[in-house]
Amino acid sequence: MKINEEEIIELMTSDKTREKGVRLMMDAFQSRLYWHIRRIIVDHDLAQDVLQDTFIKAYQNFHQFKRDSQLYTWLYRIATNESLQQLNKLKRMQKSDEGSEYHLQNLVAENASADADEIQVLLQKAIQSLPEKQKLVFNIRYYDELPFEEISKILDMSLSTCKTNYHYAKEKIENYIRENHEI
Repeated sequence: MKINEEEIIELMTSDKTREKGVRLMMDAFQSRLYWHIRRIIVDHDLAQDVLQDTFIKAYQNFHQFKRDSQLYTWLYRIATNESLQQLNKLKRMQKSDEGSEYHLQNLVAENASADADEIQVLLQKAIQSLPEKQKLVFNIRYYDELPFEEISKILDMSLSTCKTNYHYAKEKIENYIRENHEI
């Protein structure tokens, strides 16, 4: 299905067609946003909740969409912020001293399907060990294959900062896999 962002925007700006616009927006972006959120949150059920919150926020705040970026960039930004808020809630609720990165790495292992490649699980654990900004930049660049210009808009950081975070993330992931992969 070819996404027509202009059609969605037009439908969303009119009270009469807003419901249809929301349905089209959800159909067009649900899968991509779910996987973006899931890579941050890891847990399926929480990712579903955050996805729902993302669409509710987009619906409630559509009047704030300035059209200075693409619609999906704006939605990714909302999804990212909602995901980070959820992670912060989880961090506050954490009772253990091991920290949220350890918790997220365990979630990766728990949520891995039985036929998941060992290297895929290792990659996910490596990603979860990264600092937040590096993790976000890496996930968006690696999985969604977005250009750094879009990533900088989504994450509200400079182009050079995005590239630097990606470079460091790649290095750390390679080292993590090298150190933890049993040959």
